[in-house]
Amino acid sequence: MEKYDETKSYALTEAAELVRELTTTKFDASVDIAVRLGVDPRKSNQMVRGIVSLPHGTGKDVRVLVLCTPDKEEEAKAAGADHVGLDEYLTKIKGGWTDIDVIITTPNVMGKVGALGRVLGPRGLMPNPKSGTVTMDVAKAVSDVKAGKIDFKVDKYGIIHASVGKASFDAVKLKENASELISTLMKLKPAAAKGTYIKSISLSTTMGPGVRVEPKSVTA
Repeated sequence: MEKYDETKSYALTEAAELVRELTTTKFDASVDIAVRLGVDPRKSNQMVRGIVSLPHGTGKDVRVLVLCTPDKEEEAKAAGADHVGLDEYLTKIKGGWTDIDVIITTPNVMGKVGALGRVLGPRGLMPNPKSGTVTMDVAKAVSDVKAGKIDFKVDKYGIIHASVGKASFDAVKLKENASELISTLMKLKPAAAKGTYIKSISLSTTMGPGVRVEPKSVTA
């Protein structure tokens, strides 16, 4: 592999290989992707958000809390939820506990969960029917999240940030995960978005430099 050139754009597989080589952390760093879109997220008809199941998962151990009535508790536990319950967890969250990655809940308790919007909203933990985290099928929701289903949303600068694996993944797995996310983004292109839709893509690890990806190598 040639020496890394930060001004150059690389094909996705090359970029994935480089990101792995440039990792210097002793821990298994996350590999993150940033995709700049040609949208104005302040306009509701140009908001891009969705969900994608990464073929190789994120490599993270996703901590899942299921907030549900007692009749759903066994189902949630059997599917692998880390925490299951309702009122005692709502009290803990009110007290500032958010030591979890995803909250899944059923529609009948959303009223209680919604009251915690101030705590959960800013941390990206609020369950949402669009991302599949408000559902009667809690077992499927838990399994999907544990297997690598992530949700994403464009930020106010028009950028999508997501984790597509770990530095320990081989370049092919990173490429396939990144490709899956980008092809999902392509399908979500708003009709109101004009001009170039995928403006730039970069891959990076938690502490490593960003490696530019040639968008045509992904979207062609």
